[in-house]
Amino acid sequence: MEPSNGARGRVVMLVDNGVKADSRVQKTARSAAEAGWDVILLGVSPTSKIQSWRLGGARVRLIPKPAHLEPRRHELRRPLLRRPLAYRSQRIARYRVQTAKAWRSDLAFRRAAAKAARGGHPGTSAGGSPARLLLPRAAARALAAWVGLRARETDRLQRLRGPLTAPLDRTSTALWSKLMGERAWRRLMPGLWDYELAFAAHIDAFEPDLIHAHDFRMLGVGARAAVRARARGRAARLVWDAHEYVPGLPAFHGRWLPGHIAWEKEHAPFADAVITVSPPLARLLQEEHRLPEPPAVVLNAPVTRPAADELADAPPPGDLRALCRIGPDTPLLVYAGGISPVRGVETVVEALTALPGVHLALVSVTPRKMKAVASTKVAAARAGVADRVHFLPYVPHWQVPEFLAPADAAVSPLRHLANHELALSNKFFEYARAGLPLLVSDIRTMAEVVTETGTGEVFRAGDTEDFARAARTVLADPERYRAAYRAPGLLDGWTWEAQAEILEALYSRLLPNRPPSPPPPPPPSSLSASVPSGDSR
Repeated sequence: MEPSNGARGRVVMLVDNGVKADSRVQKTARSAAEAGWDVILLGVSPTSKIQSWRLGGARVRLIPKPAHLEPRRHELRRPLLRRPLAYRSQRIARYRVQTAKAWRSDLAFRRAAAKAARGGHPGTSAGGSPARLLLPRAAARALAAWVGLRARETDRLQRLRGPLTAPLDRTSTALWSKLMGERAWRRLMPGLWDYELAFAAHIDAFEPDLIHAHDFRMLGVGARAAVRARARGRAARLVWDAHEYVPGLPAFHGRWLPGHIAWEKEHAPFADAVITVSPPLARLLQEEHRLPEPPAVVLNAPVTRPAADELADAPPPGDLRALCRIGPDTPLLVYAGGISPVRGVETVVEALTALPGVHLALVSVTPRKMKAVASTKVAAARAGVADRVHFLPYVPHWQVPEFLAPADAAVSPLRHLANHELALSNKFFEYARAGLPLLVSDIRTMAEVVTETGTGEVFRAGDTEDFARAARTVLADPERYRAAYRAPGLLDGWTWEAQAEILEALYSRLLPNRPPSPPPPPPPSSLSASVPSGDSR
């Protein structure tokens, strides 16, 4: 398969999500295609069918990923040691309980039918005289009691084993980690194989010159694909794009972190180059994986020149203040992004009680609905500020800075989490592009940048009183912080176009002697291309 349309080489990008909510992945694919690479972006389909579309010059293909290896081994065998009366799984327990209920319901119907028939009502007795049903009813009650006991034992077993933190589970996890080292994910997180089994044939068929693996799950998939290509004589190069610091992520259960850490450690040595999202994370990755050179830093910065098809696909999102039904003089804080406990949004909601008249707009930048939104609405009602908290819908990433610009200040209330301490998030750069004064929690990297640049105030994470203090300070003189953005050169590198140059240089170094990239397309005429760079609104 030769590069199409005079492309400089074939690039496969891999991501473990549905692409539409991942702005970094979208921007990377578009930029590589604009630079002349033949790009196909493979993600995970939310259905059982392949889905395809285009992102500018890049092709997108979402692949179904079965989860056949996700069930834990203990769910496939009888729990004879821990709970000998429990069923093998909760699914079996639910089936047995429902079957027992169905039998008792049927016996009740037969008894009622017999009674109705004796009263002269139409129908038959269904063979259900009281004497004839006496023994079956007793058996059904006994079965229901037995099944109920086993179902309760199954629930207790699930509560015990679900977190995988019981002494026996911790011992087993430690044992496999010790015995197998970097290969321990095969026992701790075998579901990671499902990604490779879903993606492998699609990657191999494209015969890539370069594989760009986004984040830790796709690192392993990309590394194995590169090894297969190299074994067949194709010098496929691997770029690992590390979005997160895996040891700093919240664990879903006791084997999640050690399993994923092992997966990452086994496959990191196969990468020809590493890129990541912030300088502190770059230093940490180099140290932990003994990388021969520091990872290149590609910031999660916003685009300043949206593509023509992006502008055509999404109408303007409307006026922020009009959607909140407030005037230009009402103090307005804005938060953009997903909502979850570790993102600290409820800290801001609760602080509104100490900020009379201040409104808060929560702007979703993902199209998914999350249960945490309902929890935040409950928190707002409980605090008596529901009328001042506004939940606004999805906004495409290229529209976010322009949409947020009418606010008075932007908030990033992340809680302390090792991964957060290293982050410079999408929203940080989107807020900066909108020229908004910042209210950020004291997570290390972001707080340091805000303090150094003078673009906002820092508050203690999770502290509503300290947030209220910082908010009052910013709202008293927002122009002071807006002016900080006008420092010479501050925003020049905080654009995706600047980051795309770093990516292009990396690709060209890994695949030398290729034709030069074509000149960039002229920027479309749009307000989105001219968001104020730190100017007051």
